[in-house]
Amino acid sequence: MIEVEHLSRHYGQTRAVEDVSFSIPRGELVGLLGHNGAGKSTVMKMLTGYLQPDAGRVRLAGCYLDSQRRQCQRQLGYLPENCPLYPEMTVVEYLDYQAAVHGLGSAERPAAVREVIERTWLGDRALAPIASLSRGYRQRVGVAQAIVHRPAIVILDEPGNGLDPGQTLQMRRLLRELAQDATVLLSTHILTEVEAVCDRVLMMRAGQLVLDARIDRLTTPNGLRLTLEIPPARALPLLQGIGGVRAVERGGGDGGLYDYLVQIEAPATVVAPRLARELAAADIAVHALCPRRDDLESLFRQLNSGPVPRRVS
Repeated sequence: MIEVEHLSRHYGQTRAVEDVSFSIPRGELVGLLGHNGAGKSTVMKMLTGYLQPDAGRVRLAGCYLDSQRRQCQRQLGYLPENCPLYPEMTVVEYLDYQAAVHGLGSAERPAAVREVIERTWLGDRALAPIASLSRGYRQRVGVAQAIVHRPAIVILDEPGNGLDPGQTLQMRRLLRELAQDATVLLSTHILTEVEAVCDRVLMMRAGQLVLDARIDRLTTPNGLRLTLEIPPARALPLLQGIGGVRAVERGGGDGGLYDYLVQIEAPATVVAPRLARELAAADIAVHALCPRRDDLESLFRQLNSGPVPRRVS
């Protein structure tokens, strides 16, 4: 549904986006991550036709944005980072106006507006002027205008801005619902939100795409955490001699216990029982043995330190 081919955009001598390519099929929910200035919002503006790329092409639902802009944008719902709202309008008036802008006829707009108000939990503020709404409610109005016309592609820049914890949980449910029928791309600074709702993550750094991977691949066990009561001088030679163990690093230690990070070259389900048996045979008490997983936060730190890495997928 979304196909991006070698997209680039420069502002004078500043490289905002450089040779970015990816594709997102229908029904996938993808998170776009990166520090401020990494190029996320520039990519989203080019995907929606608000900004012209210097090079590359965007294809949305089978049509090219540069030559079939109107056809593409009819299938698109977009929440920009700072969504423009008309404060003098009520919520209902504004959403009816947006539905008309997106081409819904007068006969179908009332049902579409009722549906989107229910989906974004705006019922108790439907007749209130937008000027009277809190930041969280305004953000929900912004999301509502992006989906009122039931688009096939939804692009949301920081949809969780201003939401309290309860509203955040509601937003997660809505994003999952949207992904059942549409392609959803969202940008956020909240890494836990990406882990909670997204199928896949794209990570930008200095205008380049440095990561394109499924969330479940990133969080599979890649090692073991082990706590023993023997010091490294004895533990390291023993552990490194066990089959399936690639290397062992010393972790922390407290109260006579020592932590070890075990890198493995076989599945954790194979190596962990083997470790436990070998340690029991050596009469060494095991105080903890569990899978070690890289979370998105640690990967984000790794990819945003040092030289710009080559793309990981």
